[in-house]
Amino acid sequence: MAQAHGHGGVQFQNWARTYGCCPELFFQPTSAEEIREILELARQRNKKVKVVGGGHSPSDIACTDGFMIQMGKMNRVLKVDKEKRQVTVEAGILLSDLNTELDKHGLALSNLGAVSEVAAAGVIGTGTHNTGIQHGILATQVVSLTLLTATGETLECSESSHAELFQAVRVHLGCLGVVLTLTLQCVLTFHLREISFPSTLQDVLDNLESHLQQSEYFRFLWFPHSENVSVIYQDRTDRPASSSSSWFWDYGVGYYLLECLLWFSTFLPFLVPWINRFFFRLLFAHRAEHTDLSHRVFNYECRFKQHVQDWAIPIGKTKEALLELKAALERDPKVVAHYPVEVRFARGDPILLSPCFQRDSCYMNIIMYRPYGKDVPRLHYWLAYERIMKKVGGRPHWAKAHTCTRADFEIMYPAFRQFCSIREKLDPTGMFLNSYLEKVFH
Repeated sequence: MAQAHGHGGVQFQNWARTYGCCPELFFQPTSAEEIREILELARQRNKKVKVVGGGHSPSDIACTDGFMIQMGKMNRVLKVDKEKRQVTVEAGILLSDLNTELDKHGLALSNLGAVSEVAAAGVIGTGTHNTGIQHGILATQVVSLTLLTATGETLECSESSHAELFQAVRVHLGCLGVVLTLTLQCVLTFHLREISFPSTLQDVLDNLESHLQQSEYFRFLWFPHSENVSVIYQDRTDRPASSSSSWFWDYGVGYYLLECLLWFSTFLPFLVPWINRFFFRLLFAHRAEHTDLSHRVFNYECRFKQHVQDWAIPIGKTKEALLELKAALERDPKVVAHYPVEVRFARGDPILLSPCFQRDSCYMNIIMYRPYGKDVPRLHYWLAYERIMKKVGGRPHWAKAHTCTRADFEIMYPAFRQFCSIREKLDPTGMFLNSYLEKVFH
């Protein structure tokens, strides 16, 4: 029985070590039947159930004091259809492992986030994205999936089967059931050439449309307390792998120095603007180039634990929002902001709880690092940022920190009540809710 596989005394923590919990029982099932038995046990004991993957979300969306199902043992590639360029996988597969398998078949995902040590179902469930105005969030690459509901029923979802549910479950927040398998649309393997070069915030904002047209995967990094920007173009190429990166960064010297300086700045916050400008001049003030397989260019190593916010705003509000954030920091010298503010773009989609629902969007990602695990003051920065994001019609990334409640989401999402109706029908007792989701739906 599945009950025999549940363990008590397990402590869960997310990657950033900003949230943790002690579930009553921790499960690592290997089949849909085992998950069905776990759900039956939860119904008998009136317990909540939370499904987790890689645990990378920098929020408490994965936390529970009930039953926790970790999907790491359901990680197989089930089918590769080279003719359709599609792959069917179990929900717990890490994208890093999937990338390796796709390489073997001459296939790739057309877009990936910065981190691939994340599970496929979790990636889509939280609305994970990258950049590229021609590309949607990662969930738009899902062409079908199977969902195990709270009652133990298995549903096949696609645009032609349970179509309304399909547009809900592609960003599911873990509250509609347990995703078992996904079929993803792929493309042929491709190389990306990444070029980065310095600019200024005003210049980038004044020429935003031009940048969006010039590069398929355009993004930029703004260094707060300065005008400094690093523009990053990533585009398909036939060139072989090559790099012009620095030994200073590749061998970790830069990371070590940065973390040391950020740690000192927790005692002397006035150092932060200087640190931002120093590292821009050291690492980003010159043109750099790098070519490799697409997933190796999309991905980069997150070495520092961090607090993160990331909101999607209407693309036409990009300039207004960034200039207002810059002005807010200039008005209050006591509020410091670590670099970078990462600005990315994504195409609109029909997914009910996608931050890009029915509109092309700009994502503004802000961070505060935790040097050597030390927390840093961030409340005033966080609140100023959220105020601006709400003012321009923003929607928060579901996996990242925010202070929004149901009243906010009903304003932000035209289809929010439609999603709630689907959730209440599939899970009337709230088996899949936790404290994070209670704030979203109640």
